[in-house]
Amino acid sequence: MATAKDIMTTDVITVNKDDDISYAVKILLDNKFNGLPVLDGEKVIGVICQSDIITQQKKIHLPSFFVFFDGIISLGSEKDFKNEVAKITALKVKEIMTKNPVTVKSDTLIETIAALIVDNNFHTLPVVDDGVLTGVIGMEDILKTMV
Repeated sequence: MATAKDIMTTDVITVNKDDDISYAVKILLDNKFNGLPVLDGEKVIGVICQSDIITQQKKIHLPSFFVFFDGIISLGSEKDFKNEVAKITALKVKEIMTKNPVTVKSDTLIETIAALIVDNNFHTLPVVDDGVLTGVIGMEDILKTMV
């Protein structure tokens, strides 16, 4: 059976958590990538995808509230609102990336990888062995196995 090692890209392009978002956008566009692993030193701490960056272009949805006996009751989560504002106003990769990404090992079966990608709507899966980034798998890598 084929594994991650058989289909992963080993010449991985990454970004650092402190890089500007515009730098990540340039790498994504120049290389036609859907996502990039985010590193803190040599440790994978996140993934930044096109969809994370596109989030910055959406409108802020102000939480609804109503007044009841001179008190204001919010109908939305204040935490969700703060997270939405933080993503829309982010300047650095660490502020918009998906933290604690799901990773696979180089011996993970393709069937397992395909299920992770489809079931979770992942675009990029880092391949990590013994704490070291050894590759990356995208949806296109899975498709190539079908030809």
